[in-house]
Amino acid sequence: MASATASITTVTESQTGKDKASLQVSNEHDFFWTYTEEPHRTRRHAIIKAHPEILKLCGPEPLTKYLILAVVLLQITLASLLSLSHTPILSPTFLLTAYILGATANQNLFLAIHELSHNLGFKSPSANRLLAVFANLPIGIPYSASFRPYHLTHHKSLGVDGLDTDLPTSFEAWFLDSVGGKAFFCTFQILFYALRPMFVYKLPLTGLHFANIVAQVAFDVALVKFAGGKALAYLIISSFLAGSLHPCAGHFIAEHYVFSPQEESKKHKLLQQSNPKTAGAPPPEETYSYYGPLNLLTYNVGLHNEHHDFPAVPWTRLPRLHELAKEFYEDLPSHRSWVSVMWQFVLDENVGLWCRVKRSEGGRKVGGGEDQGE
Repeated sequence: MASATASITTVTESQTGKDKASLQVSNEHDFFWTYTEEPHRTRRHAIIKAHPEILKLCGPEPLTKYLILAVVLLQITLASLLSLSHTPILSPTFLLTAYILGATANQNLFLAIHELSHNLGFKSPSANRLLAVFANLPIGIPYSASFRPYHLTHHKSLGVDGLDTDLPTSFEAWFLDSVGGKAFFCTFQILFYALRPMFVYKLPLTGLHFANIVAQVAFDVALVKFAGGKALAYLIISSFLAGSLHPCAGHFIAEHYVFSPQEESKKHKLLQQSNPKTAGAPPPEETYSYYGPLNLLTYNVGLHNEHHDFPAVPWTRLPRLHELAKEFYEDLPSHRSWVSVMWQFVLDENVGLWCRVKRSEGGRKVGGGEDQGE
């Protein structure tokens, strides 16, 4: 247990005093329900007041489009070579290529689409949408058009039950509350993130959705026709592995699951169970950053507190943001290893899908059509 929790930086809680209890836990394995607003808006205002020059970091990053082009071409080339060389799908060569190169590349494209959802590729919103459709091609399944409104709602409604589709449902948290269940979740987490939003709320279909679907189907058909079915199989397997037991997939869990040390988590729960009116029990930190080397492959998504504080700052400037406002970030919890995150998540009985901060109200939904320029 000590080795597992050692991967988490010790955090000193610094919350403003409140007259009423801000955290409520109804039993040992329940979500952390809070009645406070999400922390990023407050911290953003404080950082801007202390460092107004940070606003100069906002805006598109020209490098992004070239990196996307390179990774898309890499994946098409690898897919074609494996298929045209008649490499069996179940061979070590095929599977290792898909895991080491393909999954890493497609995770990179997932996060390129994430960047573009914040309009950080071009100044033009339409250009960002079209580039996202292009970046989607090696993933094999159309999703970029739907990802954006769900993701922006996650930012606008962090932790709000029924709006933030990054939150596991109560059924997931209950049904998968075991070592086997959590291992299943980590193995198939890409499917949970793909399917869960449709069960929480449905988006209206827009012209962009149809363009995304038509472009993807046309690409898939052309790839199969000219390179063979194994080429498409390589891309889809790469996408699955990118969201499975892959080092880069650790960011999905690392970003918002509560990873406070065991005794700190128990202290919060016991305090609220013994006296729900007790003051001084703020919610646990609900966003964690990671400052390790895998950020080089993932558009610095590990700098997640920084990203939520300033979603308009692109990936290349997030390290600069961290340095300028270091006094705001150095005492926040952070992870040292995404692999350790998944390992602890599966094996630690005090960590599970219920380790998320939830709110019953607040936030707002970003729709499929009315917020395209946001």
